[in-house]
Amino acid sequence: MRVGDILKTAAVEGKEKHVPFIEVEKGNGEGGVDVVHVLVGKEVPHPNTVEHHIAWILLLGVKKDGQVISLGRADFAPGYTGPDVRFQVSVAQFKAFCALEYCNIHGVWENCLEL
Repeated sequence: MRVGDILKTAAVEGKEKHVPFIEVEKGNGEGGVDVVHVLVGKEVPHPNTVEHHIAWILLLGVKKDGQVISLGRADFAPGYTGPDVRFQVSVAQFKAFCALEYCNIHGVWENCLEL
């Protein structure tokens, strides 16, 4: 088995929206730094209960030379914090961003944004 075998994408999306939404906000961070915004449940909010919640989001950046960089991770407390996070990143160094997120019931989901 490979890691790719357990990742779910928009092709298998069910009733709840699990696929991480990624957008780049140029110059919207502190001091004019670019921001990569990752949100789960943009169109339909994902449940946020102890029984069913998004536990974490991981953001990876793919540099122009193909090197993959772990840019950050956010963990969420069920019932208290929602799966919505912004990472301050110098976007010009990257050709793509990929986000992974973990739903405690439905597993690991992925999405990538090519620039």
